[in-house]
Amino acid sequence: MSNRFCLEISGDMACFTRPEMKAERVSYDVMTPSAARAIFESILWKPAIRWIPESVEVLAPIRWSSIRRNEVGSKISLSNVKSAMKSGRGQLGLYVEEDRQQRASLLLRDVRYRITARFEMTDRAGAGDNPVKFAEMFVRRVQKGQCINQPYLGCREFACDFTLVDNSTPAPLPVSELAGARPLGWMLYDMDFTDSDDPMPRFFNATLQDGVLQIPAPDSEEIRG
Repeated sequence: MSNRFCLEISGDMACFTRPEMKAERVSYDVMTPSAARAIFESILWKPAIRWIPESVEVLAPIRWSSIRRNEVGSKISLSNVKSAMKSGRGQLGLYVEEDRQQRASLLLRDVRYRITARFEMTDRAGAGDNPVKFAEMFVRRVQKGQCINQPYLGCREFACDFTLVDNSTPAPLPVSELAGARPLGWMLYDMDFTDSDDPMPRFFNATLQDGVLQIPAPDSEEIRG
C-alpha cells in the first residue's frame, strides 16, 4: 500500500494568516503547506511517522470576505505561569470583557482544495512499526470520519470536511480564472523546531500554476529560513 494520500477538503471560511500583517489577520491566497500537514496530522498523528505535504490543488475560485471579530488583546504571561507552578498559587485568569479588542480580518470563503501528502518513518519508530501498518490505519480512520481533533482551515474556528480521494483519480480541470502562472510571493512553509527554545519560520517562493501549488521537499534549497 502506498504511503501517499490525497484528501479533498472544503469549508465555508478559511484564514491562512500572513505573518507580516501583525495584529490584523490577512490570509494567503491559498492554503499553506503547514496547514495541509496539520489536516493530515489531525486524522493520524504518531511519533513514528512524519507527514510531508506535496501539493495543493485549488478547486474553487478564490473569493474574499472581510469581517470584524472580537479577540483578546493579550495572553497569559509565561512568567506568571512559571511562578504559579513553583508557588502553587497565582493569578492566571484572563478576563475577556476587560481585554477585548475588535480586529478586522480578510478571509477566504467557500474554499475547496485537493491536498496530497506522504508520510515517512522517523527514528522514533518501534520494532513493530512499518509503512503498511500506518497506511492502513490512515485509510480506516478517514473512511470512518475519525480524527484526533477537528481538521480546520488555518484557524480552529474554521472547521472543514474531508474525504479520501483515490490517487488514480484524474485531477479536475483548473478553475478558468486560475489558468496560467500566478505568483504568490514568499509563503510560510512551516516552523523549524530544531531548536525548541527558538523555533524559526521557513519560507519558499510560491507560484500557483493552473490552480496547483507544488510544494518543494523539506530539504530543498527553495526553502529558506
